[in-house]
Amino acid sequence: MFESIKNLWVNDIGIDLGTMNTLVWVTGQGIVLDEPSYVAINADTNKVRAVGAEAKRMMAMTAERIKVIRPVRDGVIANAEVSDEMLRSFIRRAAGRYKIMKPRVLIAVPSGITEVGIRTVKESALSAGARAVRLVEEPFASALGAGLPVEEPDSNMIVDIGGGTTEVAVISLGCIVAGTSVANGGDAMDEAIISFMQKEHQLLIGPRTAEQIKIQIGSASPLPELLTMEVKGLDMGHSGDRLPRAVVINSDEVRTALNIPVSNILKAIRKTIDACPPEIAGRLVDNGITMAGGGSLLRGLPQLVSENTGLPATLGKEPLRAVVNGTGILLQNARQLFGQPQNSLIGKGTRE
Repeated sequence: MFESIKNLWVNDIGIDLGTMNTLVWVTGQGIVLDEPSYVAINADTNKVRAVGAEAKRMMAMTAERIKVIRPVRDGVIANAEVSDEMLRSFIRRAAGRYKIMKPRVLIAVPSGITEVGIRTVKESALSAGARAVRLVEEPFASALGAGLPVEEPDSNMIVDIGGGTTEVAVISLGCIVAGTSVANGGDAMDEAIISFMQKEHQLLIGPRTAEQIKIQIGSASPLPELLTMEVKGLDMGHSGDRLPRAVVINSDEVRTALNIPVSNILKAIRKTIDACPPEIAGRLVDNGITMAGGGSLLRGLPQLVSENTGLPATLGKEPLRAVVNGTGILLQNARQLFGQPQNSLIGKGTRE
């Protein structure tokens, strides 16, 4: 009885505000929402028509009056007004209709976020209905959610490959010792495949087709068996007719297409290791690298990371949910969390 009355008053919410998907954690319930970060707007009235999965489905609509927007780019808010509407919808759905108090909200943000970006996220969440907002660096939340003992006096390395960014960090004693945030993630992989198809096959495809290619036959390392896939798109040949056409591509081609974004991820990892003090870097020989985020599921990527660093690389638990699970762990100590100064960024430590 007491718990049900308490739940009418208290709502602590953790949000992984991703470029591709937004996940929401509610204390006492776990993950209650996992929706695409899309908003559909009526271009005539500028009013929101749909948010999340329904908005993403509207991308296929040909009506010019419907404009589908992704308000988060490279892990940060690119369109504050639309982001407010998206967060408002997600927070209302997560908090429930009958709450007496507005929720306190913890949001994961990229480690490379600027002061302007921090203000934008906080203002957006407050405008969307939060009564208090705290921010945590994504790699710190991801490491927690992946099961790493971040508070220990040891070296813990996380590589979180999201839709817009790759977050790399070495964490010790509850702080990020060295880290790198690059605007290179799942989106960059999709764009590389689109560019490859245009250049090598004179075929125009969209982001959704590129993502399907990546998932079905994409890899970072050579596969034991060559995989093939039929891809349909618009002919970009010299005739200029732009008629529908299908081609068959193989996994070796896709691996070649992904070479640049994958190389950028490897560079970010090596840069972060180079920035570590020798004693902390040395401990990685035993502890290795933990990977998370949707991009980490690319076939052969942990193996390639291990080959390029000489360190063991493995997937953490629930890689797609590591960040939001990390916010849930932090919310277990909500009194301490929301007692911190508003301008503090959880996980922020000394950067080399």
